[in-house]
Amino acid sequence: MSDTTDQTPTPVQDTEDGQGALARALAEAAELRAELEETNRGVVALYAELDAQAEQLRRATELKSRFLAYMSHEFRTPINSIRSISRLLAEHTDGTLTPEQARQVGFIQSSSAEFADMVDDLLDLAKVEAGRVEISPAWFELVDLFQALRGMFKPVLDNPEVILVFEEPEGLPRLYTDDHKLSQILRNFISNALKFTARGEVRVSVRREGDEAVVFSVADTGIGIAPEFHSAVFDDYSQVNSPVQKRLRGTGLGLSLSKHLAILLGGSVSLQSALGEGSVFSVRLPLRTDSPEA
Repeated sequence: MSDTTDQTPTPVQDTEDGQGALARALAEAAELRAELEETNRGVVALYAELDAQAEQLRRATELKSRFLAYMSHEFRTPINSIRSISRLLAEHTDGTLTPEQARQVGFIQSSSAEFADMVDDLLDLAKVEAGRVEISPAWFELVDLFQALRGMFKPVLDNPEVILVFEEPEGLPRLYTDDHKLSQILRNFISNALKFTARGEVRVSVRREGDEAVVFSVADTGIGIAPEFHSAVFDDYSQVNSPVQKRLRGTGLGLSLSKHLAILLGGSVSLQSALGEGSVFSVRLPLRTDSPEA
């Protein structure tokens, strides 16, 4: 008769096994706790670094805005002097000019006017980035806005091969928004369209979109913009890389400023264009701004 060994765990063995498992669990917990604390320290350090970078970015943006505002103001005095002197020369205040002299004075006038527009765009962009642009909404008729724009551009239409058309805004309600900011957006769109349209027309129109918004569009028959440039056309200092763009001066601020102003008015800007087929720049705005005075 063979002997058999009883392999049933004794109470002492159960206690030892339990203590070993508990010790392993405690060791794993301690290791996990150490890893978690290390991770937390890393997260805290990362947040501190991000806060420092955000503060540096804020200060850099503030300094840039101050610089742009200061330089814009400083540029105004010499620009106004140049424009005043060239106007006196063009009016023959100090004597008659020869045809060549008159042509050169005209060039000075157009260049100084363009320079003044650039300075205005720089100053406005600096104000927008600094959050110092105030919106003053009021009720107004669209027909009055179009009449004002028509009168504003009539003196500068010097290309007989391009016509500027304003479609009558019939059947549209009054708007409650900042008409000066809206006019500035449309002026930038129209000026840009006239600059890049050698022949044909620039057409300004407005339509209602649903019950809450209107869309203003400026369509031209100009050189158009290739699709790869559409996403960047409203960025600061962005210019389309084309022979015509290189020949014509500009800061690339007008469209960027228009985008910022549209956002301040609760709207958005968009572009439809194809190279060689013209462009349509649009701004969509609510019929009424989100204002307690509306």
